[in-house]
Formats: sequence, structure tokens, C-alpha cells
Amino acid sequence: MLSREHPQGDAFASGAASASAVTRTWEESVRQHATHLLATDFFTVDTARLGGHYVLFFIEVGSRRVHLGGVSAHPTGRWVAQHARNLAWKLQDGVISATHLLHDRDSKFCDAFDAVFAAEGVKVIRLPFRVPTANSYAERWVGTVRREILDHLMIFGPRQLERVLWKFIDHYHTARPHQGLGQRTPIRAAEVRSEPEKARVFRIDRVGGLIHEYVRAA
Repeated sequence: MLSREHPQGDAFASGAASASAVTRTWEESVRQHATHLLATDFFTVDTARLGGHYVLFFIEVGSRRVHLGGVSAHPTGRWVAQHARNLAWKLQDGVISATHLLHDRDSKFCDAFDAVFAAEGVKVIRLPFRVPTANSYAERWVGTVRREILDHLMIFGPRQLERVLWKFIDHYHTARPHQGLGQRTPIRAAEVRSEPEKARVFRIDRVGGLIHEYVRAA
């Protein structure tokens, strides 16, 4: 069962188990509850104007679907809580189904943020300090978006950053196979039925050609 304060269980709380055993136990628990887990985190992006922006995002652990919260140079408690409410609407509409939310102990995740999810019946699990692997699905998505897009671009401001992230998320959902999903995409594209020897393959370039997608014509 997932615990709010010590998600790895009693062994983690007592420090009796080895780090590898603790990690293995937590990962098994996350996989077992994946279809009901939502994870969230921040990451920072430096801009060409020597400023930095925080990106808030959420990821559905089971399906790997990503929801962009927002971009801000100075995320306040009110700003974070508002984006929590925006996501809560998706919970109310049944777009997202979650019973638990994982996040670290960053002070930007204020009480008002947690209260939004508690009101929707979602239990918030505050992850331990200095254990980045506890939120591994969120961490892996950050690594993916950095390697595949952000490390190759010069970002000038928040609007450009948001546009780039939305385009990448759309690609991530519909055109990028995931090993953990059996080489499927988080959102299944419509199947195209055509004669293999006659079908033409088109290349679609995104984000100035940094991302290539290949689709078969009907």
C-alpha cells in the first residue's frame, strides 16, 4: 500500500534496507499501481536572455500521457494552485483517472496545491528528500524532452518555450513509440489501411526539423 510520508515502506523509514532493495520495492509498487498514479514535477529552462523559467508538468504513470501545467519565471503558490485546479477539471470530466499524486518536497508544492487534489479524492504522496528515483517517470520525461528538443534550441522567452513544449508533447503522445508500452504511443493514432507495396510514406518535420515523423498514406 502506498504511504504518504514513506512510500518505500517501513524498510525505507527505518533505514534498515539497502538502497537497492528500497528502490526495487518502490518501483514494484509504482508499477503495480501505475494505472492510478499521477506524478508531477518542475524543471528549469535557461533562456538566451540569461533568465530561467520553471516548467510545471504532470504525467500519467500508466499511460505516459503528459499534461503541461505552465511556464513561469516566478511560480507563486497562487500560480501553482491555479494550475492544480486546471488539472482538477480533467479529473472531474474523467479525462484523467488517478487515486494518488506523487511529488517531491519542493516548497513550490504548497498546501493549497495539495488541497486541490485532496478535494478530488486524490491522495498526495510527498516523496522523500534526495531520492530522485522515487519520481522516476517524471524524471525520465524531463531527460527525454531535454535530449530530444531543448538541448538543441535557443529559448528566448516563455511563449516560445510553451509552443515548443506543446509541439513536443503532441509528438510524444502520437508518434513516439515507448518501450514501456510495448512500442505503442500513449495516444493510439488511427490505423491506416493500404497496400504495403503501393503506400507512400510521408515525412512530417516539426520544431524546425528537429523532430521527424513518418506516416503512411491511405
